[in-house]
Amino acid sequence: MPLVSMKEMLEKGKDNGYAVGQFNINNLEYVQAILQAAEEEKSPVILGVSEGAGKYMGGFNVVVAMVKSLMESYGTTVPVAIHLDHGSSFAKCAEAIHAGFTSVMIDASHDPIDQNVETTKKVTELAHLHGVSVEAEVGTVGGEEDGVIGGIMYADTEECKKLVTETGIDCLAPALGSVHGQYQGEPNLGFKEMEEILNEVQVPLVLHGGTGIPTKDIQKAISLGTAKINVNTENQMAQTEAVRKTLDEKPDLYDPRKYLGPGTEAIKQTVIGKMREFGSAGKA
Repeated sequence: MPLVSMKEMLEKGKDNGYAVGQFNINNLEYVQAILQAAEEEKSPVILGVSEGAGKYMGGFNVVVAMVKSLMESYGTTVPVAIHLDHGSSFAKCAEAIHAGFTSVMIDASHDPIDQNVETTKKVTELAHLHGVSVEAEVGTVGGEEDGVIGGIMYADTEECKKLVTETGIDCLAPALGSVHGQYQGEPNLGFKEMEEILNEVQVPLVLHGGTGIPTKDIQKAISLGTAKINVNTENQMAQTEAVRKTLDEKPDLYDPRKYLGPGTEAIKQTVIGKMREFGSAGKA
């Protein structure tokens, strides 16, 4: 199956009460694990690529070629989107679009709302010309992940409405208390604000920082229009734990396939668990 944009999969999720996971890819093993999990679970899936991870893997063209080759090799039948996570500029979004990404996030949330709108509108015009979906953000997601740093700043409902109305984006990430990376203490999501924003914008909402959020909160967010949930840290932790365990048990091991293999399986099992938790399993 060819790569697709996020638009249809997220609208279906919003209308039918489930969310599609964005699982960030960091190297070949992540792509293998996530594609295998999606196929086994018959779930649509979004492969998130940060600018840093894209650079690490050799550039956006390499990422697209790797994903397409693996999908062909595996005979992937479920919907798969490649999504630029936290695109920092119009230029970076354009680079991803021209490399073959099927979705981009322009994150101009650090700018005043009028500037955010202007930048996002420019990206959306180019993306939609190429059949590529667009995500944008209002407010600030806390924590740090892959160089994305911020203290929590809740999204303003009127600013959310302005951004969606004036740009035509396909989904919105309103910052409502989630964080990148690990939580210090219990997550405290703004469900009241989430409901208000959904009522105003009527597009699928996105929850960044999905690692460590209790299932009951995930389900509540999904009931309030959240149709995309981002996960990265949890997969990284699962992989690292499995690799460490393998090397602790066999300290003389040096063949990377022998210690990365268990790490890949750990990612796969984590993704399968998330797909079931988000309700996307069996929805492809």
